[in-house]
Parts: sequence; C-alpha cells; structure tokens
Amino acid sequence: TVIIIVIHTCISDIHIFLLNNIYSCPFTKDEDDGTEVGDGADEWMQRKTLIKPPDQVDLTEAELKEEFTRILTTNNPHAPQNIVRYSFKERSYKRIGGIDQLAIHFMLAGNLLHKDSDEARQQRARQEEVTEVGGSEDRPESVEHQAKRRDQKLKNQFKFTERPSQTLNNPLRVKSNVKSVLDTNWVIYDAYMEELQKQNKERQKASLKKEEEKSKKKTILVETEVSFLSFVKNFKYFEDSSDEFREQEGTLLPLWKFQHDKVKGLAVTSLCWNQRYKDLFAVGLGSYDFTKQGYGMVLFYSLKNPTFPEYSYITLSGVMCLDIHAKLSHLVAVGFYNGCIAVYNLKEKSTQPMYRSTAKSGMHTDPVWQVKWQKDDLDSNHNLFSVSSDGRVVSWTLVKNELVFTEIIKLSMAFLFSTACGTSFDFHKQIDYLFLVGTEEGKIFKCSKAYSSQFLETYDGHHMSVHAVRWNYFHPKVFLSCSADWTVKIWDHTVRTPMFTFDMNSAVGDVAWSPYSSTVFAAVTTDGKVHVFDLSINKYEALCQQPVVPKKAKLTHIDFNLVYPIIIVGDDRGCVTTLKLSPNLRKKPKVRLAHWQHRKSKAGLKRRGPTRAIWPRPHLSQGCLIG
Repeated sequence: TVIIIVIHTCISDIHIFLLNNIYSCPFTKDEDDGTEVGDGADEWMQRKTLIKPPDQVDLTEAELKEEFTRILTTNNPHAPQNIVRYSFKERSYKRIGGIDQLAIHFMLAGNLLHKDSDEARQQRARQEEVTEVGGSEDRPESVEHQAKRRDQKLKNQFKFTERPSQTLNNPLRVKSNVKSVLDTNWVIYDAYMEELQKQNKERQKASLKKEEEKSKKKTILVETEVSFLSFVKNFKYFEDSSDEFREQEGTLLPLWKFQHDKVKGLAVTSLCWNQRYKDLFAVGLGSYDFTKQGYGMVLFYSLKNPTFPEYSYITLSGVMCLDIHAKLSHLVAVGFYNGCIAVYNLKEKSTQPMYRSTAKSGMHTDPVWQVKWQKDDLDSNHNLFSVSSDGRVVSWTLVKNELVFTEIIKLSMAFLFSTACGTSFDFHKQIDYLFLVGTEEGKIFKCSKAYSSQFLETYDGHHMSVHAVRWNYFHPKVFLSCSADWTVKIWDHTVRTPMFTFDMNSAVGDVAWSPYSSTVFAAVTTDGKVHVFDLSINKYEALCQQPVVPKKAKLTHIDFNLVYPIIIVGDDRGCVTTLKLSPNLRKKPKVRLAHWQHRKSKAGLKRRGPTRAIWPRPHLSQGCLIG
C-alpha cells in the first residue's frame, strides 16, 4: 500500500507540472477537498445573480398566481391567406376560402404493417396458400430440403460418359437410301423422269384449280355488274308518287354516295359533269382550312360504279377547281391552292399533268378559284381561263409542251386604290367575249375580253365574298349569284339592282341553274341543306328544302346532270351524294304558242338528234322569269 501511495503522489505531481508548463497558469489547492484549482475558476463556479430591469412591473402575489389560458390551434401561421384563382364561370379572379394548414416536418416511409390491418391479413393468407400447395419439401429453407441437397451425388467431371461437353455422334444412314455403286446412268435417268412427271401433274392440277377459281370470280363479278347495271338503269323509274297530291312541294331521293378511302381530311372543292359521257363526273378535293394545307386529289366517278373511282390523281397541293373540256373530254384543267394551273390527259397512263404553269410562265401567286375552257383560238390551240385571289384573270393557251399566258384584266378597285380578289367567274352562253367576275369584297364585275383596262359594269349586290356567278342557259340577260352573306340574287345584267333576293338563313356555298328549265335553280348551304326553287311556281319560297348530310357536315358544291334528273352535291368531308329530283321539281316550262310560232318562223326548229330539240328562249316579263 505504501508503494501505491507514493506512485500516486508522484503521478499527480508530474501531472500538475505538465499542466503548469502547458497553460502557464498557477494552480491553487481547494481547502475542502484538497484539489488545486486555477485562478479563473472562481468566476464560473460562483452563483449567477438575476439582474432586474429598471422598467419591470411589480406584481402582487395574487396577480402572480392568476392563470391565463391560451388556446393552441393547428393553423399554420406561415400559410398564405391571399391565394387567388381565376373563375371561368364568373369570368373573374376569386379568393380561395379553404387553405391547406398541413406542415410536414419529417416523413419516413416504413415497411412495417400492423398485424390487425387488412394488408397484413392478406400477406398471411398468401403465405398459408404457398405452404399448403408446395409443402415443406418445396421450401428451400426447410431442413429436409437442405439434407437432400447434401445427399445429392455430384457428377464426376473427369468421367467421359458424364462430361457435359460430350460431342454428339451422327446417326447411321439407312441402307435403303444409299444407292449402290452398280446403278447405271439409265436407272438414274428413269428416276429423274418419274420425278418430272409427278411435278408436271401437280402443276397441272394447281393451274386447273386457279382457272376454276378465276372463272367463279368472273361469274360472280359479271352477275354483280349485271344486277347493278340493271339497278342503275332502273333509277330512271324511281318516282315519288306523293307529288301528285302536292302542287308546290317536291322531294329529293338519295341514290348513291361516292367516297374514297384516301380522302380523309379533304373537302369537295369542285364538281363537273362530263358532257360527252353523261354518267361520268369529276371531283376536286382540297381543303378550305388554309392553316392545314396538304395534298389534294382529282377523282373521276361513274354512276355505274359508286364503289371505286374510274381515275384518280394525287396532287402535291390542294385542288381548288377543275373543268372538263366540252369536246375533248379527256382534257381536264385543274387549279391548285399554290396558284398553279395544270392540264391532265386521261388517255395517258402517267399520273403527272401534261401541262403545268410555273413561276416563269406567269402562274398565279394566290389560290386559283375557278378555271373554264373556252373556244380554240385562230391557230386552233386549246384555250382556258382562270381567276385567282391575286386579282388577275388570265388566259392560258396550250402550245406544244407549255402553257402560254395572257393577262386579260386586272381586278382593280379605283376608289380604294387596291386590287380586288377574284373568287368566281362565268362566261356568257351566247356572247363569247362577255363574262362576269365575283370578288371577295362582294362586288360583281361585268368584263369583256376586248377591254383589259376597265369594267363594263359593276354590281354592288353582296356584303361578303361571292362564291359563284352563273349565266342562265336560256335567257341571255339573266344571271345568278350567291354569297357568304346568306343570300342568293337574280340579276338582269342591264340593271344594277337585283330582281330577286332570297335569304337562305346560312352561308351559301354554291348555286346552279337547271339545264332543262329557265326558272329552276338549286343552292347548297353550310347547314347541310339543298334548296330547289322554281320561279314559275313560287317566286318567294323554295319548293324543296332538304338536309342531305349530318348536322356537323357542310355542303360546298352542287351541279345538275345534263340529261338525267339528277344533281350531285359535295360536302366538306370528301363525300359526294347523288339525288334525284321528284316530278314537281323538274317540270318544263310552258311556252306560249304565239311566241313559239314566231321563234319557229324566224329561226326554224333544228334537230340535233332523234329525240333532242332546241328549246326556245324564255323571256323576261313583269320582273319574273316566265317559261
């Protein structure tokens, strides 16, 4: 014990010596426990005294014992109180009443489940099913499974019969398939000849089967064609017998719909009948939505086959208009959205146009809205006209392999010092040099091919774009116009004001005169209705107002057949519908006998065929068209 005490005192002396050297501070020994303390230790070991501020309120014992209750709420003091959202119903900004007061300080996703929860019960049920199906033997953690693995005998990798990389021996050949060396060339030749005969017989049988199938298909096609042709011919006898009991009303009988699979997203922009083949008509397909311009199509349909077009051409730009030559029905003029003019030849197998205008050859700079074939020039060159939004009416001549242009007139508006946008035009039926031009500003100009600097007359009839102008087939002074301002107007070109104005309650897409009567015309509107008028029966209302397409579809164009009592209408979905006029809508006008005899003695009645005659021209009397 004495040795231990000495060592302890020695160690404590050494420790004190080291501390004095390191911190250079004198140590003092505490009187109570004999420990030495530094000089600065008294400051922090003394008791802390509270300093009373001079402005402290002195409270009595009763006031100190008084209790004050404070209610703690779960509201977040940092949550915004002025959040504003826009109300589309009231069209103004509204302050939000309910504010999320939740404040998350800590969140940790755990993997523990309460044993009484639904998810824990489902896990226990799955574990029980596994143990019942597999048993304890299938569990790899079970003792029995581990014991079996120990008892398994390992394969000897050095034993040849058990080596996994043992090569596969080739099977022995059957002796019957091996030709003996003694077989001669004659035996081999006979074997080849037998094989050739077998192959020839099989080929003959296959060809016979193909011929039988082809003959069956042909018979089926012929039967369907014969039945359909008979049906097409029988449409002439489809009549609405109820017209006998209605004097001033008529109906339209839907016949067929013509629609191609590749025209999705395209609208019918033009319709034209072939004047030589009466059952054939052309359809131009493009888009009136000028923000979504793409490709276009030109289709030729026949009334004998509404399932598939006879000819089809795909164009790089949308088709806006087209026209078939009256005499040479294989020539088709087409106007495009990019201002180009093209001429297609149906006799050629090529899908490219025979003629095409370019920037060098004076093509239009805006969409071409209408093209019309005219009589050949003095050099017997084919000639056509076009009108565009760039304000030009241009004549195109087919010379060898190019289109030669001649500007006929510039549609200028003098009082505005600007150019009018041409949207439609039509040439007079008897006077070759006279034609009408409708504009986007609502004006109609009467022009002449001989005067390129001025208009013969200006008609201020519409307030919006003029979609179509049509000369009457029989009366040389009367023409028809339709516009997006919901009106159809009938004019006498010698008078500046219209004779008739019809309100259609919707924008009018197109209008057309009938080829069999001077008083019948039809119009289509954007609400999907076809309106048929006969001024000799009713000068104020249409005899027929019939919707022919769904509500969301819009009708764009209409055209009369030259022989049959049929009209075709096109909509903005690329579909063409054929409609037959009821007997009340195709009545021919009654001609006065004295007027007829006077016309006959003056001009004579000329027949152009066994059943076709020239009808006399009606005349204008008391502001009404009378047949």
